[in-house]
Amino acid sequence: MVAEAEPVREGGTAGDPVGDLAAVGIDEDMRLVYRYVLAQGTVRVADVERDVPLTGTDPDGMLARLRAAGLINRTAGNAGEYTAVDPRVALRALTDRTAARLDRVRATIPDLAELFEQTADGGGAAGRVHVLDDPALVGAWYTRMEHEVRGEFMAFDRPPYVLADDNPVEPLVLQRGVTWRAVYAAEVLDRPGAWAEVRHAAAMGEQARVAPSLPAKLAIADRRTALVSADLDPRRPTSVVIEGGPLVDLLCEAFEAVWARSVELPADDDLADAAAPEQGPSAADRALLALLGSGAKDEAIARELGLSERTLRRRTTDLLRRLGAANRFQAGMQAVRRGWL
Repeated sequence: MVAEAEPVREGGTAGDPVGDLAAVGIDEDMRLVYRYVLAQGTVRVADVERDVPLTGTDPDGMLARLRAAGLINRTAGNAGEYTAVDPRVALRALTDRTAARLDRVRATIPDLAELFEQTADGGGAAGRVHVLDDPALVGAWYTRMEHEVRGEFMAFDRPPYVLADDNPVEPLVLQRGVTWRAVYAAEVLDRPGAWAEVRHAAAMGEQARVAPSLPAKLAIADRRTALVSADLDPRRPTSVVIEGGPLVDLLCEAFEAVWARSVELPADDDLADAAAPEQGPSAADRALLALLGSGAKDEAIARELGLSERTLRRRTTDLLRRLGAANRFQAGMQAVRRGWL
């Protein structure tokens, strides 16, 4: 007769001696049955069926799977009783077998990587330039570069996009201490909410600037690997991967040139002050100049500053008058000369 069972708790709580065993192929139902067998010493199928709350799985099958894993034994005869194997032996053996399987999987990575390279390279063409005409391959290469970068990541951000708006990998890259610089095309910031997204990335450590326009999409990892758009057709964007050599050096120089003439994002404090009228080179003036210099449309600038377009035009006209400038470009030049930017 099996002793009265103590309640079986669900989940591997801190007080549960049998924690999470999913890593060695033991799911939650198996874990509950295993804990029950350990606690009772000897059990039958009927005991498990009565005492263990399984999620629609037959107790006989759970016991058979635990036996196949080497965690329990079935006694001889027709009694149908199961007993636990010492977990110091059984679980260690199961862990070793799992580790061996993982090692075999790890050993296949080079061959699988070679197969991936052949596909991404259009059939294994020689050289270090790969043409990608599949959006999925473009996205895969971009993500790969994010994972592999160690020191510096540079990017031109503009449409069209092949990945979702949010980038879950970038925060992980920034946490590794990678320097991430991005230049955004002004058209990107015309979308509602885009300023907040860019500023959120900047808060995580991204260095962000804005340019009136960008000639191409570009990503460069560690100044060794570059991914650049060759065709901006949103229906079938084509890109080129360049690994090493003078072409990557040339693209790095192009990035630095655009970076140097791009506009830094105004600080949050400057934006907060932009609604208050002030005289002279105020924080509001600097914020407005930065946004005007970014090339963003008036609608996007007004939305970012919390102003109406009419008020924005009035303040812009007043700012140009005070700077003695005939247009926004001249205003930017005058602001630089006066040390406003």
